[in-house]
Amino acid sequence: MGNPIAAAIQMESGTDLAANLERARALTQRAAGAGATLVVLPEVFAWRGLRADEATNVSAIPGPVSDFLRAVARELGVTLVGGSFLERSERPGMSYNTSLLVDASGTIRATYRKMHLFDVDLPGQVTVRESDGRIPGTDVVTAATDVGTIGLSICYDLRFPELYRRLVRADATIVTIPAAFTAYTGAAHWEPLLRARAIENQVYVIAPNQSGKSPHGFPDYGHSMIVDPWGTVVARADDGEGIVTAEIDAALLTRVRREMPCLGHTRLPS
Repeated sequence: MGNPIAAAIQMESGTDLAANLERARALTQRAAGAGATLVVLPEVFAWRGLRADEATNVSAIPGPVSDFLRAVARELGVTLVGGSFLERSERPGMSYNTSLLVDASGTIRATYRKMHLFDVDLPGQVTVRESDGRIPGTDVVTAATDVGTIGLSICYDLRFPELYRRLVRADATIVTIPAAFTAYTGAAHWEPLLRARAIENQVYVIAPNQSGKSPHGFPDYGHSMIVDPWGTVVARADDGEGIVTAEIDAALLTRVRREMPCLGHTRLPS
């Protein structure tokens, strides 16, 4: 029996929730048809629009988006990480940016709410205050699956290595980083950060990104990637919608951790 296959799905999500879900379904079907048993969707895959329209497009759990993810995972027999979507919160006008991990039976195995919110001002390039409409999560989340223990994160989390070390200490062998990385920051930092998180934590990194243009008017970077525990980019997308796949080689991960036992050499306190 060969190694399991993971897929990162790159989308150009927009303001039509039904159309986004249908496109996510079609791309997930393509990934499953290519042999993937773990499929990861990008950040805000279900809906991307203006802040003024968010109130009518957030989803509770259970709700339209979680029901969709459960149904697709069950129908296709895949473990599905539902990138992220806007989850209704208890505070009016505020939502969580939430990633769900659903197993092949359609059961929600993990819920992660984005911890680090994207508040940046790069003059002439990108200005965003995610915290104006989001509540940060507080929990480090992993879940054991048939392909390994998966640690969940979202986009801007990528810049905070402490989170990934916590995920590895919770036994993660794969980390998912669904994103809507901007073209300006992505061209400079996307690949170096993804490879760094893989190398320093000796994990597989599955990082599906948005492509196209964000509702804020700046372009997304695309270039979804899968990186192995040695830091090799084993799958890479270009622009536009599509999928990339790669094997998850548990023997490689075990060998890397045995021959370069960095995780056991840490001297700083927890």
